[in-house]
Amino acid sequence: MGLGGISIWQLVIILLISVMLFGTGKLKTLGSDLGGAIKGFKNALSDDEREPEALDKKARG
Repeated sequence: MGLGGISIWQLVIILLISVMLFGTGKLKTLGSDLGGAIKGFKNALSDDEREPEALDKKARG
C-alpha cells in the first residue's frame, strides 16, 4: 500500500503519463510555480497573524 491505497506502480504510471502529456520542462516550471504559491500563502497567513498584534499596539499607544 502506498498513499491512500495507491500502490507505487500506480504512482509510476501517473508520473509517466504526466511526463508524456506535459514534458519535463513544463513540469519543472509547474513545480516551481506551485512552490512559489505555497510560499506566498504561508507568508500571507503569517502576515494575518501579525496584523492583529500591530492593531492592538496602535490602539493602546
